[in-house]
Amino acid sequence: MSSPLKLLCISFLSIITIVSAGIPVGPKAVTYDGRSLMINGKRELFFSGSIHYPRSVPEEWPMILDRAKHGGLNLIQTYVFWNAHEFEKGDLNFEGRYDLVKFLKLVQEKGMYATLRVGPFIQAEWNHGGLPYWLREVPDIIFRSNNEPFKAHMKQYVSTVIEKMKQEKLFAPQGGPIILAQIENEYNHIQLAYETDGDSYVQWAAKLAVSLYNEVPWIMCKQKDAPDPVINACNGRHCGDTFTGPNKPYKPSIWTENWTAQYRVFGDPPSQRSAEDIAFSVARFFSKNGSLVNYYMYHGGTNFGRTTSAFTTTCYYDEAPLDSYGLQREPKWSHLRDVHKAVNLCKKALLNGEHTTQKLSQYHEIIVYEKKESNLCAAFITNNHTQNPKVIEFRGSSYYLPPRSISILPDCKTMVFNTQNIASQHNSRNFEKSKVANNHKWEVYTEPIPTSKELPPKQKIPAELYSLLKDTTDYGWYITSVELGPEDLPKKNEISPVIRILSLGHSLLAFVNGQYVGSNHGSHEEKGFEFQKPVSFKVGVNHIAILASLVGLPDSGAYMEHRYAGPKTVTILGLNSGTITLTANGWGHQVGLQGEKYEIFTEVGSKKVEWKDAKGHNAPLSWYKTNFATPEGTCPVAIKMTGMGKGMIWINGESIGRHWMSYLSPLGKPTQSEYHIPRSFLKPKDNMLVILEEEIAHPENVEIVRVNRDTICSYITENHPPNIKSWSSKNQKLTPVAANLTPAAVIKCPNQKAIKAIEFASFGDPLGFCGEFIMGKCHAPSSKKIVEQYCLGKGSCSVPMDKALFNSGKDDCPNAIKTLAVQAKCGPSNDEKDLENEKDEVDEIDSS
Repeated sequence: MSSPLKLLCISFLSIITIVSAGIPVGPKAVTYDGRSLMINGKRELFFSGSIHYPRSVPEEWPMILDRAKHGGLNLIQTYVFWNAHEFEKGDLNFEGRYDLVKFLKLVQEKGMYATLRVGPFIQAEWNHGGLPYWLREVPDIIFRSNNEPFKAHMKQYVSTVIEKMKQEKLFAPQGGPIILAQIENEYNHIQLAYETDGDSYVQWAAKLAVSLYNEVPWIMCKQKDAPDPVINACNGRHCGDTFTGPNKPYKPSIWTENWTAQYRVFGDPPSQRSAEDIAFSVARFFSKNGSLVNYYMYHGGTNFGRTTSAFTTTCYYDEAPLDSYGLQREPKWSHLRDVHKAVNLCKKALLNGEHTTQKLSQYHEIIVYEKKESNLCAAFITNNHTQNPKVIEFRGSSYYLPPRSISILPDCKTMVFNTQNIASQHNSRNFEKSKVANNHKWEVYTEPIPTSKELPPKQKIPAELYSLLKDTTDYGWYITSVELGPEDLPKKNEISPVIRILSLGHSLLAFVNGQYVGSNHGSHEEKGFEFQKPVSFKVGVNHIAILASLVGLPDSGAYMEHRYAGPKTVTILGLNSGTITLTANGWGHQVGLQGEKYEIFTEVGSKKVEWKDAKGHNAPLSWYKTNFATPEGTCPVAIKMTGMGKGMIWINGESIGRHWMSYLSPLGKPTQSEYHIPRSFLKPKDNMLVILEEEIAHPENVEIVRVNRDTICSYITENHPPNIKSWSSKNQKLTPVAANLTPAAVIKCPNQKAIKAIEFASFGDPLGFCGEFIMGKCHAPSSKKIVEQYCLGKGSCSVPMDKALFNSGKDDCPNAIKTLAVQAKCGPSNDEKDLENEKDEVDEIDSS
């Protein structure tokens, strides 16, 4: 085949792919009015999700985007990460995890649009809020203000990004996926701190954005005074009720961040936000003239290396609809998919009808969108009481609403969805120890502790830590010495001098004469802390070594360029001669650890030091090394860091982030115990694992695990509506597509697996949740047998919510509303237990 003809065929196939995915080929004009965004003059509703390209690996992007698409999303939102793309001034990097162009083209290939949040300040719990460290060293700079040095660098960077997007033809009017762009981020939070310079900066930033590209709308989130034509947008959990609205009547109502949980910092307990509450917020927003909802995050992913902001965990928004491993968190993923379907069934009425609100009481109201002299009519019935259900009359029919719920009626008659009643399945995540990857033989290399001989004083007082490290490492040594005579030391054995260090953050280890003294750390809320430990000093010269460390740079607030960290004052108390202040004693400094300098976490670098068998007691500040086989199958892989303290993890030279097992939450457990290892980081059979450990640890307890969500469940009641898939909208008329419009327990195994066991089944009043169901007081004895008949050995099944089926004419609790709870275990559909066919298979959504 000739080259031109071959290229023509490839282009034609690409067109077929995009058309079949649902996005028209070619340039698309993007406009807006007070009702919605419009693509080529056609009004659209947008269900969007934040997915950040640097927080996953390119090999995982297709799977993650597929699952987002099948979850009902038609728009993907991402920040642009300045310090990732320009870590060193003038040295641009758009490769690997930072290949923004590849990510956006893949979004389009998957049939979705994109929102580009350029920033350049993004916050995002990302190191330094996305601003490169070198900006701090620009003379006279003030971040995010009407400051000429900052504006000059911001303009150059934003111009570079926009020009790159234009060259790649990635804006929708050029035929690309980008239909929205954002400049700045939540500036109202700090605007007052800069007084008139803050007001001027907002105006300047808006003009800059529009001047660089004005053929797609620009937005500013949480910016009530967003200058025309920039659209102000809402961030929060309940923007349907908290958003004051667009600042001009000709701007649409846009929700930039609907928080699906809460990001976590080390020391936090688990963060939760229920699927029911998120669904309520989505239905509420669209019922009140909303046109775009974005989930922050839809998939959080992993903060690889040192990319987190201060104290933020390595996994990010693990409680999102797609968890840190890209697996569907049920019922959040599917319940939100179903609310998208329900709202889409109302789309024509929402976009073309006139709306009225009937306030029934403090808690109850009915919002109707209707077009006169047509069949277009959609209703949203709200019960906003948090405890009491309510029966609400509407147009001659009665509708039962559970507490804190919205029922959606796409034809103003048929209730197809209630935000509180989850008809879709649930699941539970499992971490299963790999059978082949845990035959560890550990070796150890202990980091040398420097003295004032190696690092003589060159500075009178301890250096500020941010400016010392320049974001190149977490670690900096502070070295001094003090000479003590016999008269200085206590005469009684039970009395010891105490070293006291006041630090501005984030953590430190202290050594005296090469011996470990102890450690301490601050917190996300209070970075500073006090370290006090007794010390056995000797007569003569005593070498004091402090290893100060950071856990990410700040990412929020005004005047970020003026933040400080590191040891502030150092004193010795309890000496016979009184307190000695060492703050101005003269200090030597060293940036980073020797193991980092040699890169001993790589194959080549590991040969530069002498490793020993890790047996028995090992010193703090040690490196541990082992090799492991690649785990069986193709499911996600993680490392369970049981027995370890604080440090960092490398797999085959790739950093998978910081671990901090010793910082316990108020529940007495580590905030994060498992750490994602992308399979693309693994070799076919022999992988090198290196752990930098600051504390005394027990690496023999570390495990390589395989991650799945093969425990699937259903929990439905008699009052549940049929699954939303039972309905479609054709010719402006709601049409049933299922033969039996009754509630049913519907479960489906992931990845073409089959149901191997029914672990729990009860028709009656069971309690609990997926993975921890228990029998109630009312239970049909035949429940498990019936469910096994419907489900065992199948990839999916549907068990009808039928009293006659379970009770056979007998009902021990006739007055109780019946519940059916089912828990099943999935496994490979063939007889080879360790062979997995993990083709990505997820439910489609009809967005007609």
